[in-house]
Order: sequence, then structure tokens, then C-alpha cells
Amino acid sequence: MDPYRRRVVDTELDELLTGLAAVAIEGAKGVGKTATAQRRADIVYALDDEQQRELLAADPGRLDRGRGTVLIDEWQRYPTVWDQVRRSVDRDPHAGRFLLTGSAIPAETPMHSGAGRIVQVRMRPMSLAERGICEPTVSLRALLSGRRQPLEGESPVDLPGYVEEIVGSGFPGIRPLPARARRAQLDGYIARIVERDFPEQGHPIRRPATLRAWLTAYAAATATTASYNTILDAATSGESDKPAKTTTITYRDVLSQLWLLDPIPGWLPVDNAFARLAQAPKHFLVDPALSARLLDLTPTALLSGTGSGVRVSYSTNTLGQLFEALVALCIQVYAQDNEARVRHLRTRNGDHEIDFIITGPGGRIVAVETKLAATVDEQDVAHLRWLGTKVGDLLADAVVITTGRYAYRRPDGVAVVPAALLGP
Repeated sequence: MDPYRRRVVDTELDELLTGLAAVAIEGAKGVGKTATAQRRADIVYALDDEQQRELLAADPGRLDRGRGTVLIDEWQRYPTVWDQVRRSVDRDPHAGRFLLTGSAIPAETPMHSGAGRIVQVRMRPMSLAERGICEPTVSLRALLSGRRQPLEGESPVDLPGYVEEIVGSGFPGIRPLPARARRAQLDGYIARIVERDFPEQGHPIRRPATLRAWLTAYAAATATTASYNTILDAATSGESDKPAKTTTITYRDVLSQLWLLDPIPGWLPVDNAFARLAQAPKHFLVDPALSARLLDLTPTALLSGTGSGVRVSYSTNTLGQLFEALVALCIQVYAQDNEARVRHLRTRNGDHEIDFIITGPGGRIVAVETKLAATVDEQDVAHLRWLGTKVGDLLADAVVITTGRYAYRRPDGVAVVPAALLGP
């Protein structure tokens, strides 16, 4: 097996476990939670193993007797263990006692939220910085500082390279596979969502084809603010017997419980300066490779602009949307490392849009646009400049993320950063 590749979330876990008794790592199946947690564990209970579930059920006191860090893997398989850990922490709150990993919010929720005892940490698929394709030279932390320092760095990744990263997946177990095996694994991942994960969440699917079509329509809505009604209409085009709206809300809710949806909310400034900002979220699946696979898009099809066969009004530039999804994944990972939040900006009439608004702990923001090109012109920075006139010193930095080779700062101060050169 390949040696473990350190993840961005490792730094967060190292810091939290020196002061907290229990940390839960949560995220979609296959993102690498178990591998990351096992490196810190002295005792492991894998609760996808029925015998180990029965062991904890028969003798919950063994959690108190454990020495070192106890890992409870796939805790949602036995939700009672959440309350057992909470009570154990009440009895002994010294740091680094428990790690829990979970791939779903359990249908049978624990009696207590765990607030004040168990801190939850999100883990996502691998960002570009974690994939080892090149060394980042521009950090989000530096951008959030507002110092606007000169930038440098040269990226070896060109447009076909980014397309390969989109379809190649950020799931550690899928990414190293040959192309055909990778496609088969992604197909299996999607099939498992429909056939196993929904029933395990208490929602057996009567019409699997409809859920699959809804997922495909959602993938086509990547990086848009299309309404859920619009997505449903796209999924059931030409059908007279459409599922009820409550059914599609269930789809959304269960996929969220499985950590498979990763939408970015709309942004509203703290001082409410923009009364006309729209607040609809931008849609993203947890890994752009899932979107590409649902749309049956290969690297050749993406580069040629053909192949998906999905005809919906909101899908106008699929490669651009999926590149934005790849950047969104990276920014979410890096922002979490910096205790920052990611939003997007769109005015109600659509005359001003900014792809990402990253808000740091001090309230200052970094505004980010993505561009599926190597160069940046005046049109690409127009909305960033507009925002600067509205928020003034609140804007720590303005960035255009590209598929180009070089990181640099324009004469107007806007940072131009190839996606592969951005890091935490």
C-alpha cells in the first residue's frame, strides 16, 4: 500500500486533541476518515463489525478502561455509543481520549447532542494541495491576513491536467486506480447510495431510477443556484407521474445526512449593506468526480464540450462548472484549516456575482473568482473591484483562480493564482 499522505485536517486534529477529550471526524464514505484517525488511535472499535458492536453493547464500561486514544469507527452503526462517550467524558475530561468517525448522521439520533463534550470536524475528499501534484506557493492564510504580498510560483498543471483532476476523484481509495477501474468504482459508489445507504437511513427507494435521475440533474446544476423544483423538473422531463415535492426534499435531506451534498450558502455582510443580495445556495456534490460520472463525462468529452446528453437550462458550461466545483472543494478544505467560512455572492437581479466569499475569524473577507483560462482580463476582475468599492477595508484580498502557469499580483492588486498553487 502507498504510505499515508498527510491531510490538511491532520493539523486541525493535532491541535484539537491536545485540549479536547473527544473529537468526531465526519464526512462521506471513502474520504479517508478511518486512515487518518487510526494514526492517532491506541484502541480501535470498528462498529461496522457486528461482534464489536455487541462487545460495546454488552460492556460499555470498557470505554472508561481504555488506555490511550480510543477510536470508535463508523459510530453511527451503534448510535448509543455517542451518549456512552459523552458520559465517559463527563467522568474523565482529559485530552485525547476519544476519536469517533462517522459516514452518516444516524437515523436514530443520540439522546444528547454532545455539545461541550464532543467536537465535530468535517473531512472532505482530497484537495489539490493534498494530491501531491505540485507544491502550493500561495496560502489562504496569507490572503486572509490582508497584507497583499507579492505572489510567485509556477504550476505544471495545464487545462487537460485539471480535467484529469476533476474526473480522477479526491477519494483516496479511488484516485490511484486505472481509468476504467476508477469509473467502475465511482459507478459502484453511486449505486450503493441508492441501493444501500438510503435504506440504512430509513428511506427505502421505491423508484431507484428517479433518484438516480435526480442525482444526475443535481450534478448538472453544479455551481448554480437552480431551485430544487427546477432540478426536479430536469430529472423528470417528459414524465407525467412526477414524484411529490416532499420526495425530492427527502432526497436532499438524506444525501445531506450522508455528507454527499456540499452546498455553499449565499453571503450577507455583517452590516447588511446589500439588501438585495440573493441567499440561495450554490449546489455542489462532495466530489466533482461524482458529478462527472453521473453526467457520463470523460476527459475527452469535457475538453470537447460534448458527451453529457443532459439538456437543462441552467447547465451552460459544464467544464467551467466542474472546474469551479474542484476549486470549491479545495477552498472548503483550506478555509476550515483557517477557521474561515465559505459563501458566495449574487445580487437578486444577477448583475453582480462572485464565486466565493471567504470570511476569516476577524470578519475580513477574501473574494474569489474562478476562470477556466490561463489569462485574466478586465472583465474578470470587474465584480471584485465593485465589491471593493462597497466594503472597503473589509476586503482583505481579491483573487482570480485560473488554469494558468504563474501566480502573480496585477497592478490593481488583484491576485492571480493557478488552482494547483493555492494551499491552506
